[in-house]
Amino acid sequence: MRRFTVSGALVLLSCVAAACDRTPPTDPRGALGLRVAAERVPAAKNFVAHLTGANEVPAHETRGVGQIKLQLSDDGTELRYRLISSNIDNVFMAHIHVAPAGVNGPIVAFLFGPVAPGGGRTDGVLAHGTITAANLIGPLAGHPLSDLVAALSDGGAYANVHTNDGVPPTNTGPGDFPGGEIRGQIRVAGPTP
Repeated sequence: MRRFTVSGALVLLSCVAAACDRTPPTDPRGALGLRVAAERVPAAKNFVAHLTGANEVPAHETRGVGQIKLQLSDDGTELRYRLISSNIDNVFMAHIHVAPAGVNGPIVAFLFGPVAPGGGRTDGVLAHGTITAANLIGPLAGHPLSDLVAALSDGGAYANVHTNDGVPPTNTGPGDFPGGEIRGQIRVAGPTP
C-alpha cells in the first residue's frame, strides 16, 4: 500500500510540474490581449488640485486654501470647472497657468475676474464655468483644447488665485499677493466622476 502511495504521489508531482511550465509564452495572441486591454483603459477626464500658499513660488504664509475640480466632456471639446476657496480675502483673478511644480508659468485660461481689488473675504464657490479652445490664451492661444488637457494630464499646469487689497505697496501679506496667494498643481483624478 505504501509503495502505491509513494508512486501515486510521484505521478501527481510529475503532472503538476508539467502543468507549471515556466518558459515564457510564445503565443503572440497573449501579448495582443494585453494590448487590447490596455487600449480599453479610459483616458483621463477628471482633474483636481488643492491650492495653498505653500505651493506658490515664492511660498506665502496664508490661511487661504482652495480646490479646483475639472471634468472633460465626452467629446473632448469642453472642460467644465468649479473653483472653491476659503479663508482668503481680496481675490481679484484666478487662472490656469502652464508650468511644472516649483516654476511660475504663463496664463493659458481665465477662471475668475479680473474684478476690482479689495473685494473682501471669499468662502465657497469662487467660480465655475467651461473652458473651450476659444478661451485659451498666451502660449495656447489658437491651439486645440487637447493641448491644455495634455498639460493637465502630465502635471504641467496649475491653478492660481491672485489677491490684491488695492492699497500700495503690494505683497504686504494675506489678501495682498497680486502674483498669486494660493496655488495647486493640477493632477489626474480619474476617468469617471
